[in-house]
Amino acid sequence: MTDLHDQITGKIIEQLQEGQAPWRQPWKTGISFGMPMNGVTGKPYRGINVPLCWYDMQQKGFQSNEFASFKQWADKKEYVRKGEKATRIVYYDTIERKKDDEIQKIPFLKMSFVFNKCQLKSYNPEQEFKEETDLVTRIKNVDAFVQNTGAWINHWGVQAFYNKKDDYIQMPASVMFTGTETQSPTEAFYSTELHELSHWTGAEKRCNRDYGKKFGDKAYAFEELVAEISSAFLCAELEIADGPQPDQINYLSHWLPMLRENKNCIFTAASAATKAGDYLKGLQP
Repeated sequence: MTDLHDQITGKIIEQLQEGQAPWRQPWKTGISFGMPMNGVTGKPYRGINVPLCWYDMQQKGFQSNEFASFKQWADKKEYVRKGEKATRIVYYDTIERKKDDEIQKIPFLKMSFVFNKCQLKSYNPEQEFKEETDLVTRIKNVDAFVQNTGAWINHWGVQAFYNKKDDYIQMPASVMFTGTETQSPTEAFYSTELHELSHWTGAEKRCNRDYGKKFGDKAYAFEELVAEISSAFLCAELEIADGPQPDQINYLSHWLPMLRENKNCIFTAASAATKAGDYLKGLQP
């Protein structure tokens, strides 16, 4: 049987080869790509499970971001329609082994199967409609979120970057952003700012990640992958359209060999991205 890490990494690689980053979902596709959550416990899914749920939401056209296991839905007297296929997610469990008279707990990856709310017999798409918050309100919320972090952000020049040495973020003026078909120029500015803010969390006094020394080395490419995933998660939570960073295409040639070489890489990156978001949310009132 193929290792679970291999299966999921292979799926991510296939999507990247098709030019689609599975952790990035456009907001204006007719489907509200909020952060996936357990429809019974109310807890959000984390790490690699976010893009795994997003992928099925996009492929199957789910209008809901709520998932739960067959048993969890049944305990609520909700039942999955016959013939529906589950979304695969993963979690870590432990197995105990005795070594040198000591019991060691060894973690291993297990698969779980969940179903979207749209796959329930009782599902009514008309009841699922949620009025979208207007862009002005959403931008105010993002502004407040960024300001509450206390990060030092300069707004001038023509490049966006995080200066690790002096611990500040450099952003071009918002009027310089053009946007895309699915992302307004204003949202392009804020998604980029959240990307750089994700880099900011990697400082030693914060989440303490290794940035690498230069473009092209593995640690540098890995850090960029973490920021990509982290900003995508933040955009979904703050309800603004995400979009590819201008230099994403340059990193694809580094990410693909990195993922092929290390089957744990995407899991580690997604976990680090979740921790980066947790850190930023921990700075909010």
